Amino acid sequence: MGRTENVELTTLCLVYRPGQVLLQNRVKKDWQGYALPGGHVENGESIVDSVIREMKEETGLTVYEPKLCGIKQFPIENGRYLVFLFKTDRFEGELVSSDEGTMEWIDRDRIDRIDAVEHLRELLDVMERD
Repeated sequence: MGRTENVELTTLCLVYRPGQVLLQNRVKKDWQGYALPGGHVENGESIVDSVIREMKEETGLTVYEPKLCGIKQFPIENGRYLVFLFKTDRFEGELVSSDEGTMEWIDRDRIDRIDAVEHLRELLDVMERD
């Protein structure tokens, strides 16, 4: 058995403000519903640079000081999918949406009643704990 495997590196970021979290209502068929914004780490890119770039691309916001608050892994064919979980309440810019879905501020008390992607509640629980 080899000591290397296929690994896909990705990031998600919980952008929040008092009483609300920023979620993307995804329209892509592979993962529909409300989800945290994020994406793949590009070849040669640092993980922190990736989350900053992805937040700008998907939300229009420039995020500052994203804090690593967890790592989630999912099995994939011949390897694993690693998701670096970040959070921040420091951001600026004008919110925009992308072809992946509409960005929306969601009240925290509504999260259990929205049509969310699988694992969203679990991810938020990890990200919101110290």
